Amino acid sequence: MNVESVIAYIIIGVYSIALLLILLYSLAQLNLLFNYLRARKEFQNQEPPEDFDPAKAPPVTIQLPIYNEEYVVERLLENIAKMEYPRDLLEIQVLDDSTDDSINKTGKKIAALQQDGLDIKHIRRDNRTGFKAGALKEGLKEAKGEFIAIFDADFLPDPQWLKKTVPFFNDAEIGVVQTRWGHLNRDYSLLTQVQAFALDAHFTIEQSGRNASGHFINFNGTAGIWRKTCIIDAGNWEGDTLTEDLDLSYRAQLKKWKFKYLENVETPAELPVVISAARSQQFRWNKGGAENFKKSFLQLLKAKDLPLKTKIHGILHLLNSSMFLCAFIVSVLSIPILYIKNMIPELEWLFTIFSFFLISTVILFTCYWFTFKNIQGGGPEKFLNYVRLFFTFFAIALGFSLHNSRAVIEGHVGKKSEFIRTPKFNIRNLKDSWKGNRYINGKITADVIMEGLMALYFLFGMYSAFTLDDYGLFPFHGMLVFGFGFIMYNSISSKV
Repeated sequence: MNVESVIAYIIIGVYSIALLLILLYSLAQLNLLFNYLRARKEFQNQEPPEDFDPAKAPPVTIQLPIYNEEYVVERLLENIAKMEYPRDLLEIQVLDDSTDDSINKTGKKIAALQQDGLDIKHIRRDNRTGFKAGALKEGLKEAKGEFIAIFDADFLPDPQWLKKTVPFFNDAEIGVVQTRWGHLNRDYSLLTQVQAFALDAHFTIEQSGRNASGHFINFNGTAGIWRKTCIIDAGNWEGDTLTEDLDLSYRAQLKKWKFKYLENVETPAELPVVISAARSQQFRWNKGGAENFKKSFLQLLKAKDLPLKTKIHGILHLLNSSMFLCAFIVSVLSIPILYIKNMIPELEWLFTIFSFFLISTVILFTCYWFTFKNIQGGGPEKFLNYVRLFFTFFAIALGFSLHNSRAVIEGHVGKKSEFIRTPKFNIRNLKDSWKGNRYINGKITADVIMEGLMALYFLFGMYSAFTLDDYGLFPFHGMLVFGFGFIMYNSISSKV
């Protein structure tokens, strides 16, 4: 066997493993869809075990971790001040790690709210040790509440939010109640539509599907409320991963605490409107996911009294972000595979088997349709909109795969990096502009250059279809050209 053949078989082997892992992930998603469909009516109509009774209300602390939030901090504080809960039982902590002059605006607003009789405190630290986790832990030291609600700066909970969530803690085993994210600016741009599309799937199929079968879910960092004793029992907040929410969630559930997910309680928030903001968010989520796999999977495997199926779903949950690495590998190797197919005709049977893995796309197409229909409605016109949006989402997700794969690799090898906050914009419609936002990163990174080169690489793949007279991967390469081109173009245009 010559060197070229050895390399060809190595490429085929790596390509096959990546395809298989993607298929396993897709099958897990399909199982979650079945779980969700069986319990859909229950999740869409969940009511507290009893009505909210002010006479029985426990003390609650709302924590608002913020960092340089000039554009949204007043909106946040005004909204939280409207929360309907007995005033003598409600405490608000503004955990302000800001390093810019937004501190002054925040301080003035807090002082005004204090004059109105609200128990609200402006908590500052000398450093950002532990980042968001460190701020939450610092606030917890002096929190008066038995329950700790957490909202990021761009979230606008309904005034009735505590009344809808606190009664679920009548079950002493429940440690967390998590609500579904809504989107204030879903239709602002194609980028926000795609982000909303992906998040809707997570908050419909994944959270509900896991919760319905007693599998581990995660507190999503915001729009949820913790039992204080659960936080302490699970080991408190730790800042050694970029997704402290996922970390504490798994430690709490390994301690036998139950999580309750409320699909029918929506908490609206703002989606990133420029690609650099989406990049920082995606990088943090994906690297943090890999870090948490490394930190928690052995504990999950060794856990006694946990059903095997729950362990499998837990491992796949922790590996969610690693699917970007698998997708990137499949994408990059798809062009060599195209040439190997024509170079070694006796392996025709193997490439026929590869085509079977298209079922992964069919499964995800089916899963996301139920999510879309559940939130935006069904019918022929909606279905056509869904088809357009699904393949646009698929292409842009592939365009993010290089950036996210780097995050995943860094997470798995243990490379540490700073917690990069996602800039907020206070943008809801097309009349609002993000131009001039002081928090936007103005640098063109190496990733952007590489994404441009990747677009050219897959354009070569499309050209190869004509030279080899083999068009099987032509649509896939077309999506990759669009995806990487979209990410590159928007990364550059958002700088000017």
